[in-house]
Amino acid sequence: MIVDSAVYRHGVRLPVDCHRQDYRALREAASAEHDFVWVGLFEPSHDELSDIADAFDLHPLAVEDAVVAHQRPKLERYDDSLFLVLKTLWYVDEDDAVETGEINVFIGRDFVITVRHGRGSALSDARHDLEQKQTVLDHGPSAVVYAVCDAVVDGYTAVVAELQVDVDEVEESVFSEERTNDGNRIYVLKREISEVRRAVLPLREPMRRFATGSVDLIEAEAAPFFRDVSDHLAQAADEVDTLDGLLSTAFDAHVAQIAVQQNDDMRKISAGAALVVVPTLIAGVYGMNFTHMPELDWTFGYPFALLLMVATAAGLWVLFKRSGWF
Repeated sequence: MIVDSAVYRHGVRLPVDCHRQDYRALREAASAEHDFVWVGLFEPSHDELSDIADAFDLHPLAVEDAVVAHQRPKLERYDDSLFLVLKTLWYVDEDDAVETGEINVFIGRDFVITVRHGRGSALSDARHDLEQKQTVLDHGPSAVVYAVCDAVVDGYTAVVAELQVDVDEVEESVFSEERTNDGNRIYVLKREISEVRRAVLPLREPMRRFATGSVDLIEAEAAPFFRDVSDHLAQAADEVDTLDGLLSTAFDAHVAQIAVQQNDDMRKISAGAALVVVPTLIAGVYGMNFTHMPELDWTFGYPFALLLMVATAAGLWVLFKRSGWF
């Protein structure tokens, strides 16, 4: 569906006397040299996007990608327009899960069309903020592309911050004195970090090209704005790599902790078995009932055997306690 559509002239939104779904009339309203149209859509049908494609001469391959979604972040040139794909991210703390969406951006000399999938990174706030900055919006479609990219990358930063909190919790749990089972959570977090990496890393090249002013249809004067976005993106990428490394280290430490705990358990089991085996050995010897055993005719033979069992068990317990086996 259409979320919003407008014509802008020198950074100011114009009142347009036409139905916002009449795309040809909307484009014709942008008649001056620096006018441009911004149409925002949310999960449009193929028919809705086809109408827009006819009005703005969009390439059918790009239109198909925008309808189907699930594309890798990329920047492509089709005839006289650009097609930019961005992955949006948001974090669900209850499930330690990173959810993904997608924004497809069609960029022409006098138009920008944003197609959003998923509930992450709503662009209405970005549009409103941009409309308050006339000097920025005066850069035309380049300003809109900057605002969209900036909103998406800010979402990455927020997700990475949430992941940092979870990784810190895992590290604290792994190195605590209590016995914990962190393997499953470590695996889940590594999988979610991989999801973030798939969104962040492919976007670095398009942002680099925007930041160097080497992309046609994106004004060179807008390069400083994209350099700021590129810096934030690079920071997010570095933090993702750091978190992945920390999780790998935490998992190795977790496995080592399990091995140490198992060794400790085996020592305790062995010590407990020794406490039982030695008295059992004594009882077994006395239970043989040989004819020539002097203890058989000794009045104190039975109490002596019991005392010997208790004494050896107590001696072993003291020895194991001092050695840390108990």
